[in-house]
Amino acid sequence: MKVAELLDARRRNWSELERMCVEMESRKQRRKLSAAALARFAALYRAACADLALADSYQLPENTVQYLHRLVGRAHNQLYRSQRFNVQKWTQVLLEDVPRRVFNDRCVQAVFVLFWGVFILSAVFASSKTLWPYYADAMIGDATIEQLEDNFKDPITGRDPRQNFQMAGFYIWNNTGIGLKCFAGGLVVIPGLFIMLFNAAHLGACFGYMARPDVPEGANFFHFVTAHGPFELTAIVLSAGAGLRLGVSWVATQGFTRPDSLRRTAEYAMPIMGSAMVMFFLAALIEGFLSPSGAPYALKATVAVLSSGLLMFYFVVLGFPRRETPPS
Repeated sequence: MKVAELLDARRRNWSELERMCVEMESRKQRRKLSAAALARFAALYRAACADLALADSYQLPENTVQYLHRLVGRAHNQLYRSQRFNVQKWTQVLLEDVPRRVFNDRCVQAVFVLFWGVFILSAVFASSKTLWPYYADAMIGDATIEQLEDNFKDPITGRDPRQNFQMAGFYIWNNTGIGLKCFAGGLVVIPGLFIMLFNAAHLGACFGYMARPDVPEGANFFHFVTAHGPFELTAIVLSAGAGLRLGVSWVATQGFTRPDSLRRTAEYAMPIMGSAMVMFFLAALIEGFLSPSGAPYALKATVAVLSSGLLMFYFVVLGFPRRETPPS
């Protein structure tokens, strides 16, 4: 077939596709299109893509190739246009699905008990000189103890505001990194549990040591960590719980293949991890701006209480009404 004959045979389809693009670009006209018209539009789009792919073989003129490029791109944007933000759908996800999943998930429950059990036990051992006299030295090391005492030897009076943005960014990177390690390690179960338990024991030992009556720097330490603690520690628990849920899916597949079980469970667990990322972000903002400020401790304690209350309301009150069965 000659080029002129080919162009004449295809030009009608291209013109029809261009005309339908004009209709699709109008919201009012797009709503009036029938299912048959949309199917026709998709068929014309695929045909134009094929024509463009075979442009060299057809020896089409350069201006025709450029025209096809623009037409295919224009049709692609209409056929695969992004969906409008569904407020009702996302309200349901944020206020119903996520809190219920977190509250009813057995892996999150198990990680919650393990983390806080180890954290509290480690804090008790580190704060006591009789139960386990050298526990703090063994758990967090002399270098970390010296660093803690040096960092908090002076009262919290604020710092250069220009550093707050930089430090907030560092805290987002550092805290999220801890969460991602707990999440990724959970894929193989044991490493994820080890990372989570180590962080629980290490953080608990730091809190316990700084709570000793003979450590005067402890008052400044708690002046700094109180405000952002609830969001940060809860985010670690959620990250480890979401990772453990994925790890369990490798073992308890419920009849699915292991890849299918992992893919199915990932859709269930990612909102849990997403909520952890939000909490890491909130904790970093508080840690970057409020925690190092010279604000009264009463204000920082109030923020911690309100944060804890918000978490309780979101995950317990909103999550309690109905039970959602995990996929594995």
